[in-house]
Order: sequence, then structure tokens, then C-alpha cells
Amino acid sequence: MASGLLGRWRKEPGPRIAGSRPLDSAKVQAPGVVRLPTGGYRLFYTGVGPGKPYPKWQGYILSAISSDGVVFTVEPGIRVEPDPTVPWRSRRALAPTVTRLSDGRWRMYYELRGTVDQPTVIASAVSSDLLAWEVEDGIRLAGASDVGGPRYLALPGGRGRITCFSRADRAVVSAVTDDGLTFEWEPGIRLQGGLTELESSGVTAAEVIAPNGAHEPWVMIYSAWQDVPAGTVVPPHPSSDPSFEADGSGPEGARDFAAASIAADMAGYRSRIFAATSTDGLHWERAGLLIEGDGPGGTDIDAVHAEDMSLIRLEDGRYRMYYAAMDADGCWTVASAISES
Repeated sequence: MASGLLGRWRKEPGPRIAGSRPLDSAKVQAPGVVRLPTGGYRLFYTGVGPGKPYPKWQGYILSAISSDGVVFTVEPGIRVEPDPTVPWRSRRALAPTVTRLSDGRWRMYYELRGTVDQPTVIASAVSSDLLAWEVEDGIRLAGASDVGGPRYLALPGGRGRITCFSRADRAVVSAVTDDGLTFEWEPGIRLQGGLTELESSGVTAAEVIAPNGAHEPWVMIYSAWQDVPAGTVVPPHPSSDPSFEADGSGPEGARDFAAASIAADMAGYRSRIFAATSTDGLHWERAGLLIEGDGPGGTDIDAVHAEDMSLIRLEDGRYRMYYAAMDADGCWTVASAISES
């Protein structure tokens, strides 16, 4: 039942994915899970490490496979990567969400970051086996400022909806499509960020689960950041710092992207995972806090950050949530929790 998403969540011990190889040893984030037709699960996630093929890259989409959804084995190679020759897609690919197409193939939507002067956008790629991906031409969604953290929901009649963040609005917004390639923004916003202290820095991602029955609500699971305490000096995040170049060509010389971004992440921000409900999938009301860590100095795997979740319904009707987690030492992993009803 979709309403079970609003109850208690039990965190599962340990990480599902932790940095373990040159491609992802520096940082892992933004998971997206899919159930395999033959059984088991594939988890896509964003990683970065010293083994990145191009020095200016800030992340790319990797994958891992599991038979039970708990123990994952990372798969070799990169699934989707930035294109260093195209400014708007040259730095980072992240936050994958995957859907099955009517012809049996798969489509992935994901956020793309380019150079600092380029707003983030949402792009797509297709695959017949979930391993080899062909990037599709063009941009699926762009806004007046950054948009990203996409989550896709299949709608009746072959249509689909993407929910994502809009930096300009500090809100969750949505767009619909008939063919999976051309999207139209839906009027207004779905959920305004920045209205509560725990969400004061804005929303980063939102996944919508449609009702399972006539009397069930629509449920949105979303993550939001709490701003730093007043007077805190925050180092600039490298993705928005014009002086930063990971290959050392910038005026500040060689700096590591992961280390610089983690320093900003740890400057006093917190992130948590929340829920909202709706009767129509368009107008939403907050329903409370679902997941948070025990704070700076704590021992939880998600002590400081819990965000960018991806959910999958289990055979017994419960849900498992995969999410990006950062502990008090600045280590990012992919964690999981399971709904208790």
C-alpha cells in the first residue's frame, strides 16, 4: 500500500554501495534502482575517483547488481559519462532514473552538469541490456536555472511524468511526455522548498509513487537540505566555483573535486528525507520527516546527509529506499531503509 510509505522506516545496516575502486573511491551518490526481468536488481549510481578517464570530470554513472537488493557487486566500466567536447554536458552525469519502454528497451533520464556558466539540464540514454547505453541527442528538460534530480513515473496511456528540482523556484516541479523524448512543463510547482527550517536550503530530489487503490493517496518522497547556521563560512562548491578546474589549470592550481565538494557538504549543512501526500498527483501537502541521521559527531552512516533517494516496491508490498548518505567523517555511500508496513 502506498500509504505504508508514510509510516516507520527501518534503516538496514551497512552501505549498499561504498567507494571501492579507482572509478568511485572518492565519492558515491544519487542511486537509481531497477528490478531485472530475470530477477534481482541493478543499482545505478554516480561515482568519481582517481581513475576517472578525463581529468575535469566530476562524476559519471556506474552500476552494481544484486540478487536480494542488499548485497551488491559493482560492475566494470562506466554506464553513462559526460562528453568533454560539449560545454553543457562536459562535467558530470548523475541522479539516474530508469524506465522500461514498450519495445523492451530501457530509457535512463539523468542530470547533466557542464561548465560553471552552463545551467544543469536533464538528458536521456537508451539501452537494450541496461549495460551499454546510447546517449540520445538533445536535452529533455531545461529551465531558467538549474534543473535536476529527475525521477520518472509511468502514467496511464503510455504517458510519463518527471519530477525534479528547479533551482530558480527552490521547488519541486514536473513535466509530462507522450513519447519519452518531448516534455512539457506542467504549470505551477508541485512542492515549494525553503518553507521550513529543516528544508531551508531547498529540495534536491523527489520521487512520486502513484496510488495502489482508489482510497490511497499519491505519495512523494523527497530530500531537502537545511542551511548552515548564521555566520558560517562555507567554502565554494567546485561545481559553482569559476576558479575551480580539477585538472589544475585554474588559477588556484590542482584541487581534487571530491575533496573540495565534501568540504562544502560538511560546512554545516544537513539533509534529510521527507514525505508529502496528494489527492491528484499535482497539489501536495507535507506529511513529515522519514529519515535523518544523528548529526555531526554521530555514528550513523547518514549522520550528516540523507538524500537523492530511489524506491522500489518489494513482493510483500513493502518498499525499499536506496539513498545517498554521508557520515560525520565526510564519507559518502549508498544506504538503504525498508518500510515497516
